[in-house]
Amino acid sequence: MRTELALVITGACGMRLPVRFSELALQHPQVDHLHIVFSDGSRMVLAQELGKECAEPHGFVRRLSVAEEAKAKASVWREAEIAAPIASGSYLLRGVVILPCSAATACSLASGVSRGLGQRVGDVALKQRWPLILGFRETPLSRIHLQALLTLTEAGAVVMPPIPAFYVTGESLENFVEHYCMRVFDLLGLPLEAPHLRWQGFPR
Repeated sequence: MRTELALVITGACGMRLPVRFSELALQHPQVDHLHIVFSDGSRMVLAQELGKECAEPHGFVRRLSVAEEAKAKASVWREAEIAAPIASGSYLLRGVVILPCSAATACSLASGVSRGLGQRVGDVALKQRWPLILGFRETPLSRIHLQALLTLTEAGAVVMPPIPAFYVTGESLENFVEHYCMRVFDLLGLPLEAPHLRWQGFPR
């Protein structure tokens, strides 16, 4: 059976995260296809953080640092394309990653509301009991946020805020992004070969 993933990019800051996740997914030997969903808000943030070309779905894929053969494994979708195959639970996905995940997206999912394709894909993951990983990007958290995240956790999602692992040697933005994405792939059951990023214990 083919292994397909969905990545939903919402309008929160931190666009280096979905870029690197996409690169790793498209190069992963066990991943056959990656569906990338762009919310309307994500395109504004992508333009601000990475440049106007990245704000267009196909431009985002063109900018990825992977071979053309790997890029061919990606499909891109806009928020309004609610009839996309991934909007149905009968279209099998290995998992769904919402990265970065805005507070608005998390609260909508917790309420059972699907506005557009991205939220629909997250809702499908919950009802199908597929892995759903939320890279929640908001701080500080209100009681409303905390309640929504608790509801999502109880429904089966994994809330995984992008937080640096300070034990990674030579901590930098690149190492942080790489380590975070590695942990996401662990949760998807698709571990990466990255021993230098894993905790090895204190020297004895």
